[in-house]
Amino acid sequence: MTDDDHIVFIVDDDERVREALSELMDAHGMRAIAFESAGDYVRANKPDVPACLILDIELPDINGLDLQRQIADGDHPPIVFITGHGDIPSSVRAIKSGAVDFLTKPFSDADLLTAIHAALAEDREKRSGRAELDMLKRHYLDLTPREREVLPLVVSGLLNKQAAAELGISEVTLQIHRRNVMQKMAAASLADLVRIAEKLEIPITHSRRVGGN
Repeated sequence: MTDDDHIVFIVDDDERVREALSELMDAHGMRAIAFESAGDYVRANKPDVPACLILDIELPDINGLDLQRQIADGDHPPIVFITGHGDIPSSVRAIKSGAVDFLTKPFSDADLLTAIHAALAEDREKRSGRAELDMLKRHYLDLTPREREVLPLVVSGLLNKQAAAELGISEVTLQIHRRNVMQKMAAASLADLVRIAEKLEIPITHSRRVGGN
């Protein structure tokens, strides 16, 4: 792991903690940026790389759990909570809301680093998924209006002649559209096209399962 392919954000109002955590990250070849408050973190320009947010519970401007709730609907890095005032309800709330871990001070460097690596791995996976979805959306936009009508019929499992009849076109024309859909969506098989349609949440109006051609 190089220090330019990720970032660790540290939000803690204790300067000594910020310095200690920043030094720990540096010692392990990890890039880190520390903030004194939630507001400073929210307002900061953040690099578009895999990230982890180390977040204290007790902050001067907002509770860390409340910040977690406020940013939940956006693209935010996985959170590792640290606190000197841990309690079971807070830890349960944090984990249920998606936090990677909830560590009570004093915690070991090993436990924190394990949580950070898990958070970075999680963020990389999410980013990969978003990139794939963006690519699929671009492919979908390349389809003609007719091809967008063909796609849901094909993935619903209709035979070519059935899909053609549904659209009022010949079976040969349907086959041409189907081939174009497969190529433009970069689908290696019908099963692959079905998975793509599911990721794009394309409504399927026919209930027949995949089968036949």
